[in-house]
Amino acid sequence: MKWFGALLIIMATTMIGFEWSRQLSGRPKQIRQLKHALQILEGEMLYSQLPLQEAFLIVSKRMPYPVNYLFRLLVKKMKETNDEFPEIWRKSVQLFLSRSYLGRNEAEVLYQFGRSIGQHDLSQQQKHIYLAMTHLDRELDEARDQHLKFSQMAKSIGFLAGVFIVLILI
Repeated sequence: MKWFGALLIIMATTMIGFEWSRQLSGRPKQIRQLKHALQILEGEMLYSQLPLQEAFLIVSKRMPYPVNYLFRLLVKKMKETNDEFPEIWRKSVQLFLSRSYLGRNEAEVLYQFGRSIGQHDLSQQQKHIYLAMTHLDRELDEARDQHLKFSQMAKSIGFLAGVFIVLILI
């Protein structure tokens, strides 16, 4: 019975380490998806000259989860509420962040972008999209570095923490 409990402890802490590693690898992927979504949004706004709601709908159809969730949520809230757009953006980003691996820095980039989107002419809007993508590039580099540095370590720490706990308890 002791060995069964020890095995369960080691398995549980190892799974925690693997989840931590998955989060580290998911962050760069989601930042790349977010950059791609901004590129699509830029194309729809500048070249197709679609209204924001329609552009968000197109982006939501072309992006995978969880990035498509953000744009579907924006479309839904724009139809349902009479709130000002920056408030709709802020609330939607908050819900999106709770379902993603993105961190505080990416959240700040999104919040800043939301304060400017739809407020300027097309050339200014394009500059804001480029600015957001530049910030996301910086965050992508940082996320890749963290993934490379800590991903394998997270898996090892999970396993070793389980072994350590078992040794203490036995």
